[in-house]
Amino acid sequence: MKVKKAEIKAMILQFPVEEINELIAEIRKASEIAEFMKLAETGFTEWNDPEEDIYNVQAKDSWNLL
Repeated sequence: MKVKKAEIKAMILQFPVEEINELIAEIRKASEIAEFMKLAETGFTEWNDPEEDIYNVQAKDSWNLL
């Protein structure tokens, strides 16, 4: 879907002020969540370490014993 920013702005400005404020709040919340997720990624870089995969293998082997 290709919609230009000017078209979106024109559509939004047709909304009542209360709905525009709700939309702004929803966009801010979504933006904050995306920012927190991006920050959280840096805290889990060790999960990308191939040496850490030994735990996955051990866990899979444990399930096979059941």
